[in-house]
Parts: sequence; C-alpha cells; structure tokens
Amino acid sequence: MAGVLDSVNQRTQLVGQNRLELLLFRLRGRQIYGINVFKVKEVLQCPKLSSLPNSQPVVRGVAHIRGETIPIIDLGMAIRQPGISSDELANSFVIITEYNRKTQGFLVAGVDRIVNMNWEEILPPPKGAGREVYLTAVTKIDDKLVEIIDVEKILSEVSPLREDVTEEVLSKSSKDRGGLLPVLVVDDSAVARRQIERCLTAIGMEVIIRNDGKQALEFLREITADGSKATDHLSLMISDVEMPEMDGYTLVTNCKHDPAITDLYIMLHTSLSGVFNQAMVQKVGADDFMAKFSPDELAERVMEIIDNQ
Repeated sequence: MAGVLDSVNQRTQLVGQNRLELLLFRLRGRQIYGINVFKVKEVLQCPKLSSLPNSQPVVRGVAHIRGETIPIIDLGMAIRQPGISSDELANSFVIITEYNRKTQGFLVAGVDRIVNMNWEEILPPPKGAGREVYLTAVTKIDDKLVEIIDVEKILSEVSPLREDVTEEVLSKSSKDRGGLLPVLVVDDSAVARRQIERCLTAIGMEVIIRNDGKQALEFLREITADGSKATDHLSLMISDVEMPEMDGYTLVTNCKHDPAITDLYIMLHTSLSGVFNQAMVQKVGADDFMAKFSPDELAERVMEIIDNQ
C-alpha cells in the first residue's frame, strides 16, 4: 500500500460534487468494507504492538508511529466478528484514522484499493437491519456488496465520550429557550444523532432529525413550499458531512443556492477534522464548522448562535 494516499491533497476537488473516495479493505472473511479516504492518515503493515493494561479485548495494543502512541483496535472483533489471530498479525494491516479529534488504528486482514464514487451510489443500510448493525451505509462495486462501518458507534463502545452538558455550561445561559424554533439535525449515525439531540435538549432546544442530506433538503423544500423562509421554521441546521445519497457539502451548496433556504444558519459538525475542512466550509458557504464531539462546545456554540439571532 506504499503511496496509496500520496495524492490525498488532490482529492479536495471532489468536495461539493457529492463525490468521495473509499479505501476498500477486508477483515477475516470475504466481505468487502469501505472507509472514506479523508479519514485515513496512513496505511501500513501491522507494526509491533505493545500491550495496554486494563484495555478492552478489541484493543490489541498500542503502536508507536511517527512520535505518537496510537491504540490499535481489531475492527473485526469490534463489530462482533472473528478477530485477527496472533499468528496473522505480521501479515495484517493497520489503517490509521482520525475520528472525533482522536487518532486510532484499525487492524484489518487486508487492504485492497481506492475507488472514486458518487454519494448517490452510497445507500442507507437495509430497513430492518436493527440497531445493533455496525453500518452507516452500503454500496456495490463490481457487483459486490461493500459495507461502510459506523466507526462512531464502534468508538462510542470502545472509548465512550462524555455526552452530557456540564452544569457550568448550562448555567451560562439563563434564557428560557422553550419558545424558540427547533434545530434541524442531519446525521447518518444513530450514535451521533443521539449525542447531538441529548446535548440540544439539555439547553432547551427542540430537535428535528433527518438521516442524510437528501432527506434534509426534501424537508427544507417541503416546509418552504408555501412561500415561507426556512428561518420561519428553524433556528439553524447542524449537519454531518459524510452521509449516503447526499453529503453535507452538497447539502449546504443546494441550500445556499435556494432563496427560501439561503438565510438559514448552517453548521457542519463532523468527525472529519483539520485545515482541509475549514477550507471546504468556506468553499461551499457554510456558516460554521465544528469537529465532533464535545457536548459543552456544541452547547455553547448553539447558545451563542441563538442569542445573536
């Protein structure tokens, strides 16, 4: 896989075109999985792992890579499938990723290739799949099913984040927010939707939820079909970036080009982080950007936005 990510900077041109690139990989079976290249920092042969006392079994150890000590999570075990055996470690790969402000490695059996796709080809998991399914989306490549794993769900189980807004933050605003317009939250991860809704409810906001950009845009067009403005119905919209059928960047672009929706305050709230995303937020015209997930930061930012309206 040497050089597989060498041209990652060139992929910024995909933004706003509803396109993404998936890094395809396998666990121990024949099933193919995918992860967005923008979340991948590096792919390497499994390095020497040091044990991590008192860690969960899915954390196979830590690796020292480029000056960082990075936990290595067995992705198969994390989604309740057979993990990589000790004898297989040397021939396995680690995908170093950045999610929710943290760096971690995912241990996989093999890494295949990168494919360029349209988000319209990325579909939600089949209905009836259940809450315990570790998928945010599925697609087909060369007539083979590719499953896109809900990494936020995995990380919430392996390394849970604090989800409650602290009393200190809640005490900063004494305003009654019961009469305010609701917030539209758009995210394909059930874990992320729960976290955001819990945060906003704590500060007195009503929440409307949609699972992807396509659903959100349809909803916005429905509520403005009578000639009203989106701001007549909503305080703001908080949207993820990576979503099946329509990503957050494309959603923002559509909203800002629609006279009935353009004035709606839009915050992109994503596990993708870094300078790249700041630049893309400006490119598509979003009003704000925040990396997931800090309940206090999100609560403070939303209260500030509401108070300034």
